[in-house]
Amino acid sequence: MQVAGGAPALTDPGVGIPEDNARATRRSSRGPFLVAATVVALDQATKAWAVATLSAGPIRLIDDVLALRLTRNPGGAFSVFTGFTPVLALLATALVVVIIRTTRRTADPLMAHTLALVLGGAVGNLVDRMVRDPGFLRGHVVDFIDLSFWPTFNLADSAITIGVLIVLIRGWRS
Repeated sequence: MQVAGGAPALTDPGVGIPEDNARATRRSSRGPFLVAATVVALDQATKAWAVATLSAGPIRLIDDVLALRLTRNPGGAFSVFTGFTPVLALLATALVVVIIRTTRRTADPLMAHTLALVLGGAVGNLVDRMVRDPGFLRGHVVDFIDLSFWPTFNLADSAITIGVLIVLIRGWRS
């Protein structure tokens, strides 16, 4: 489509971008979502392993500092709001939608990949809320990494924490 004077319309996708660059742009925009999908896959695989392996008891890795211990968290971070699991699941769903929209719109590759870490972690824990006992929107999140000085957590929690820290550090630096 063209506007008066033969100039291309600003709404045309790929206008002014050679075909190879347009393909590369589409491929690079998938990168953050591949990161998020990888986080979800690794999170769910490690949780499945934890449920299968740690039900018999914890595995101590570093004396009294680090153990793998199966716990189920009905609440939010640090087990807060344990009576509000369905509300937490719905809030997480809304957060996932917002992060997807924001990630698609950001032109900053580092920020897009950072948001992808948060997205992958949020989806990983949301899957637990959807499919684990005691039922849909009430499922307990599987946690299993036990640092003696910190609440037990999982890979999704780690991805969320790392992503949020990078966002905060970038915001503080700029």
